[in-house]
Amino acid sequence: MRTSNLDHVRNLGILAHVDAGKTAVTERILHLTGATHKQGEVHDGTTVTDFDPQERDRGITIFAAAVTCVWDGHRITVIDTPGHVDFTDEVERSLRVLDGAIAVFDGVAGVEPQSETVWRQADRHGVPRIAFVNKLDRAGADLDTAVESIRRRLHPAPLVVQLQIGREDGFTGVVDLVRLPEGAPAEARRRRRELEEAVAELHPLALDEFCAAGTVSAETLEKALRELTRTGDGLVVLCGAAYRDRGIEPLLDAVVAYLPSPSDVTPVRADRPADPAAPPAALVFKVVATTTGRLTSVRVYSGTLRKGDQVLDAGTGRTERIARILRVQADRLSEVDSAVAGDIVALAGPKAARVGATLCVPGDPVLLEPPVTAAPVVSVAVEARRNGDRLAPALAWLAEEDPSLVVRTDPETGQTVLAGLGELHLEVAVEKLRRGRGLEVAVGRPQVAYRETVVRGVSGLVHRHVKQDGGAGQFAHVVLDVEPLDDGFEFVSAVVGGRVPREYVRAVEAGCRDALADGPLGGHPVTGVRVTLVDGATHVKDSSETAFRAAGRFGLREALRASELRLLEPIAAVVVTVPDDAVGGVLGDLAARRGRVAGSAVRSGTAVVTATVPLAELFGYANRLRSRTQGRGTFAARPAGYAPAP
Repeated sequence: MRTSNLDHVRNLGILAHVDAGKTAVTERILHLTGATHKQGEVHDGTTVTDFDPQERDRGITIFAAAVTCVWDGHRITVIDTPGHVDFTDEVERSLRVLDGAIAVFDGVAGVEPQSETVWRQADRHGVPRIAFVNKLDRAGADLDTAVESIRRRLHPAPLVVQLQIGREDGFTGVVDLVRLPEGAPAEARRRRRELEEAVAELHPLALDEFCAAGTVSAETLEKALRELTRTGDGLVVLCGAAYRDRGIEPLLDAVVAYLPSPSDVTPVRADRPADPAAPPAALVFKVVATTTGRLTSVRVYSGTLRKGDQVLDAGTGRTERIARILRVQADRLSEVDSAVAGDIVALAGPKAARVGATLCVPGDPVLLEPPVTAAPVVSVAVEARRNGDRLAPALAWLAEEDPSLVVRTDPETGQTVLAGLGELHLEVAVEKLRRGRGLEVAVGRPQVAYRETVVRGVSGLVHRHVKQDGGAGQFAHVVLDVEPLDDGFEFVSAVVGGRVPREYVRAVEAGCRDALADGPLGGHPVTGVRVTLVDGATHVKDSSETAFRAAGRFGLREALRASELRLLEPIAAVVVTVPDDAVGGVLGDLAARRGRVAGSAVRSGTAVVTATVPLAELFGYANRLRSRTQGRGTFAARPAGYAPAP
C-alpha cells in the first residue's frame, strides 16, 4: 500500500459531535475503497475502528483508531476520533499529527457542542478541513439550516459544492456543483452561480475569471477551493447519508482534491523537509500496551525509519531500538521494513518513549512540539478490592497510555486518587483496569477540581527568609503586593536600583508559582492573582537563588492567608435535547442542580435547552434524564470555565 509520491498521500481525521455519524462515514470509506469487504454497523458492534469491547458495549468511539485505504491512486490514512467531550484529549493527540480533517455534522442538529470543541482544537493546530453534513435522510434534516449554523458558529465562509436530491426519506443523492452535469435542474444552476460568486469574493484568480468571462470554470473552481481549504479562508461543504451509502464517493474525491498532502505542509524545521532522504524525525502520539508488548504510534515528519535502527528520544536523551515497524489497520497489524516521511505507523521496540516524545537520529537531534494535555477536572479515590492486587503499576500503565489521566496520593487521607476529564472518562479507565488487568477496584464518589482565587489582596507584605545551620546560610528579603486578576497568574517586578538581582527575581517568581499549587482555603490550586515584587534585600554571602525561591514561596503563602479568597468550581455548558412535553420537568431539574438556563427552542416536537451547570451537579445526570423522559432525552456537556462556589 506504499506510495513513493508524497503528493499522493493524505493523513486525515474524522471529527464530530457524538452520534453525528463519524464511525459510519469511516466504515463506508473503508468499504467503498475495498479495504473491507463487509460494512460494519455501530449498532451491531461490528465496525472496524470501534474494536475495543467497551466501545462496542457503549456504542461510542472512545479511542482514536487509524485505518488506511487507497482511492484514485492516493493512500489515505484515516483516524476515527471520539466525539464525546470526556475523550477530547484523544482528539488533541490525533490532530497534532494530521494534515487535514473531515468535520461531520448531523443534518438535523447542525453544529453541536462537541462540534465546536473539536473545531477549536483543529483551529489551534491549523488543520485544514472540509465539512460533511450527514444524515440528510432523517426527518427534520435540512442542509441549508445546517450550513447556516456552521456559518454562524464556526466559519464565516462555508462553500457548498453539492445540491441534495430529495429530502428526508426521499433523499437519493447529490449533484456536483463544481463539475455541473449537462441538463442539471434550474436549482442546481442557481446554486452553482452562488458558489462562483462566493469563491470569487475570496480568491483573486476566480475573481479575475469571473469578471472577464462572467463565469468560473470547473478547473479554476477546484484550484481556488483547494487553496481556500488549505489557507482556511473557505470551507468546502459536502453532504450525504453515510448509513445509506450516499455522498461517500464524492467525499473521497474531495479529500483527494482539496485536503493537503504531507509535502504541502510547512516543514517542522528548514532542515527537516517531508523528504525520505532527510534526517529522520518522528513524533510519538499514542502508546498502547498490548498482550504481545508495547506499541508506540508515530507520525514520521522527515527521513526514513528502518527496522533495527537506533533512534534518540530527544527529550530524555535515551536511545531506543526499533525492533519492528507496523502498518496499523485498527486492531490489525502488518509488518513493513521501513516508514518514510508522511507515514503514520506503530513501532515495536521502544520501551520508554512517552506521548509527545521526538524520535530522531542520534547524531542530529531535533525536538518537535508535543501535543497539549488537558488538565483533569474530576477525580475519584481508588483502591484494590483484593489483597495482593498490584494497583500502582496498573494505574501507571493507564496514565502512560492516556496522559490526561493523572494518578496522585491524597496527602491528608493517603488514598490513591485517579483524575480525568469527566465521569465517563474515569468509568472507562476503571473498567479498563478490570478487563485489561483483571483487577477489582473500589471507586469513591467523584470529586471535581476546585480552584481558589483572590478577591481582595494585600500590599507591602514583608517576608524575610533566614536560615543558618552551620555552613553557608540562606538569606532573602522580599516585599510583595498581591491583587486580583481576571484569570491565570501574572508576576511583575517593580524593584529599582538593582536591590534584587535579576536572577533572584526569577527565583522569586518560581517560588510564587510553587505556592500557587495549594491555596489556604482547601489546598486547591490558586488562579486569578497578580504578584508584584516591590522591594527586597540581599546578603553579600548568604543570598542565593534557592533562598529567594523559598522566600517567594513562603512569602506568597503568607500573603494569600492575609488576603480574601473565594472558592471556584468548574462549570459545564450543557445542551439538553428532550421531547417538548418533557421540557418543564427538565427545567425544574436543572434549577435544582443550580443550573442557569440560557435559552430553549422547539423544533419538530423536540426541545433543545442550553444551560450552564456546576460540574459537581452533573454526576448521575444521564440516568436521571433518561428516567424523566422515558429514555428519550439526551444531553451533551463541555467545560465552560470556573465560577464562584456557594
